[in-house]
Amino acid sequence: MFPFRLAHGLQQSHQFFIEAISVVIIVDKKSFIGGEVMDDHNLDDKNKFLYPRSRYYGQVKPENLVFNANLQEFAQKVGYITSLETSGKLDPEDAYKQIKALWKQLKRSKKTLFISEEP
Repeated sequence: MFPFRLAHGLQQSHQFFIEAISVVIIVDKKSFIGGEVMDDHNLDDKNKFLYPRSRYYGQVKPENLVFNANLQEFAQKVGYITSLETSGKLDPEDAYKQIKALWKQLKRSKKTLFISEEP
């Protein structure tokens, strides 16, 4: 089981929480989440709820699609961090550091994908 609980606050490192939020443990073709065994259909619903994705309307190029997915993931993780900080479960300085690290990761992604500044 994961060493943290969503409903009752975090018991371990907040950084671990942010990194582990996207981890799925597979047990006999089912996922073990929060003490419950979820079938594939319920897992799909859970993922759609926790990681919503919006449709991309920009110029359709592979690098733009990948960057858009990275941008949406960045926004989702920043939302989790800000919620933890607002509720007092994460120190403001830790929240800042985590968001700064995510921002650097997003900038590196943009550079790697060779996305220009101009449309």
